[in-house]
Amino acid sequence: MSHSEIRTVIQVHPDDNVLVAIQTIPSNTQLPSPWQHITTQEEIPAGHKMAITAIEAEQSIYKYGYSIGHATQAINAGCHIHSHNLKTNLSGDESYQYNAYIPPELKPQAAPTFEGYLRKNGKVGIRNEIWIINTVGCVNQAAKRISDLCMRRYSDKADAFVALTHPFGCSQLGDDLSNTRKLLASLMQHPNAGGVVVIGLGCENNQLATLLAEATGLDEDRIRYFNSQQVDDEIEHGITQVEALLNIMQTDKRTTQPVTKLALGMKCGGSDGFSGLTANAVVGRISDKLTQFGGRVILTETPEMFGAEQVLMDRSSNQSIFEQTVDLVQNFKQYFIDNNQPIYENPSPGNKAGGLTTLEEKSLGAIQKGGKATVNEVIAYGENASLKAGLTLLEGPGNDAVSSTALAAAGANIVLFTTGRGTPLGFPVPTVKISSNSGIYQKKPHWIDFNAGKILDSDIDIDQCADELFDYLLQVASGKLTNNEINESREISIWKNGVTL
Repeated sequence: MSHSEIRTVIQVHPDDNVLVAIQTIPSNTQLPSPWQHITTQEEIPAGHKMAITAIEAEQSIYKYGYSIGHATQAINAGCHIHSHNLKTNLSGDESYQYNAYIPPELKPQAAPTFEGYLRKNGKVGIRNEIWIINTVGCVNQAAKRISDLCMRRYSDKADAFVALTHPFGCSQLGDDLSNTRKLLASLMQHPNAGGVVVIGLGCENNQLATLLAEATGLDEDRIRYFNSQQVDDEIEHGITQVEALLNIMQTDKRTTQPVTKLALGMKCGGSDGFSGLTANAVVGRISDKLTQFGGRVILTETPEMFGAEQVLMDRSSNQSIFEQTVDLVQNFKQYFIDNNQPIYENPSPGNKAGGLTTLEEKSLGAIQKGGKATVNEVIAYGENASLKAGLTLLEGPGNDAVSSTALAAAGANIVLFTTGRGTPLGFPVPTVKISSNSGIYQKKPHWIDFNAGKILDSDIDIDQCADELFDYLLQVASGKLTNNEINESREISIWKNGVTL
């Protein structure tokens, strides 16, 4: 396929019976070779699909080499395929089959390196920051004031002072309280934080003592904590605690570390019709690169595995991991049912405007971020991933803020966030925004860190683009700031799915 053809349409997989328009194609346009026999019957918006051949009603429509649903009416070659004539095949009663997986044999190779901070527990941080975490929303402002004052006074003594505030911790019950506690306990153990100050109030449901007990992997030298009701001036007391941590952190130095010590979290948000073709595919190559060296990748957004889950299950390292993945998917479906919500109410309006039609299509594009890596671990929301090499599946919703926070809590040093529509959101760890198209990269250079859309409008291919991104990630791991860090966009969001008193 020539470069000029790539810029017009693309067939993602040889078995597909659709093409994707790289740019808006007017009606009555003859397509380039090898589809010169096709003339568009109507305008095909950029990112949207058109039929390669005549498709009968009820016939399956294929993209990525898999069915993404069926035609609801006869479709002629060159016609637009979208919500008006394509419907999901998913019903909610899918069954799964275990297929023994034989991982590819890896050739021994020297792992690339980066400059990071080796921690006492063997994990490596890529920043030496102080994180200020509150047990309850009542002390949000105290946490922010402490971080702001410390940034003014001691900016040369730590990479950053970050207040990870949230509105929860008071009047929470059951799973909500457990989710809050578990997620905060995991964040407290993150290797990007050289020191952590935890601020409680004293009367909240999320009691400080119980939270600390849950954080079983803490380095006690690197944490300070207090309840605001028990000190005279919580701001000055907090600053004193920060100063004690800074004294310890002054001996921390970056040292050369292999990429096997890196953990990357994979997330997509505001996807468009190009996300699965460019940004997610490039991130998938990063997953393959890192895991082949022995590094770790964490993939979440459980609802965006629906319709593509068997593809992931077929890469389970053993039957136990397969069964855990089945439970992950089925339990999340039950979560929708328990809340009287349709399981397949997806893609979002923005996704549909960008060309995505069914959940199968969105999910097959979304799981591209996991590459072909072996699934070695399945963990619950708020839990820490192990040091095991390979792909970890993390329970979490599709919501950008909730799932990206969970990736950080799971131990991701960096979150790779692919997007076709853009977002200024950032999270506790460096958040690398990767655009699926050049338009959003050019419009929002203060949001987007890397443009995978160049695959569509230049001679670079997916592998070359992945090599460039991998080099950039090593720079980030060694200290280069991402846009979310420069913009001081460092939010957390906690999954709330229960009752508040």
